[in-house]
Amino acid sequence: MAFSLRNLSVLAYANGFTLWHYKSSDKFAAATARGYFADAADLLAAGDMVMLSGVEGGKIATIAGQGKSIALAPLT
Repeated sequence: MAFSLRNLSVLAYANGFTLWHYKSSDKFAAATARGYFADAADLLAAGDMVMLSGVEGGKIATIAGQGKSIALAPLT
């Protein structure tokens, strides 16, 4: 499946940081691929965090890149 803006929601916002939740019917490999979140690039900022839930369970990641090359990166 493809990214759906309807499944992206803000959980918290403070001082320029946003914590997001995204519910996906895709596997993690697809949902974390570069460009998957490109349709929401104008909403997401580098350093924001995303709680991703889907068919393989849950994952927390951070936003990396911008524009069409936006992607999720694992927390380190």
